[in-house]
Amino acid sequence: MAESFSTYSEEQLVKAVSGGNAAAFKFLVEKFQSDVARTVIGMLGNVAEADDVGQEVFIRFYNSISKFRGDSSIKTYLTRIAINLSLNELKRRKAKRWLVFEDGYHEVRSIKDEFKSNEIKEMVDLALSELDPNFKSVVVLRLLQGYSTKETSEILKLPQGTVLSRLARGQKKLRNIILNIEKVNSNG
Repeated sequence: MAESFSTYSEEQLVKAVSGGNAAAFKFLVEKFQSDVARTVIGMLGNVAEADDVGQEVFIRFYNSISKFRGDSSIKTYLTRIAINLSLNELKRRKAKRWLVFEDGYHEVRSIKDEFKSNEIKEMVDLALSELDPNFKSVVVLRLLQGYSTKETSEILKLPQGTVLSRLARGQKKLRNIILNIEKVNSNG
């Protein structure tokens, strides 16, 4: 039955979900869950909290569906919710950041299959976990999710110049973190 929704426009899907159509909501979840998962895992790493945040994204979307104006696509709207909830989780984590850094590092899995080895995947994920959330959100959206600068600026509600600046600074910081990790690994 969910297949019949594939011909619906986003506006029709939102109306169906607003009207209480559970099958339409299930269709939306199935359609966008991998996009939400990539965003959340990119922000938090592949940790238990990522599942919780991913589920919370769809709960928030469902509860706020009447406020969805269609100014952006559903995917962009869900990504914005995912980024905001991930940033909230990162703030909660900050007090115990060193613990997540030490213990969570071994659980982290890469989002991108293109990385050549597990060691590189772990290094990149570890470096991402150390990146300031303001830079991380831009790096995840632009480089891992493939959003354009314009889309990233809309999702994060930032000027495009700020997105470009944070991307450049984030990449530089990420590079420095990776170089430091490599230095520690080669000395250890």
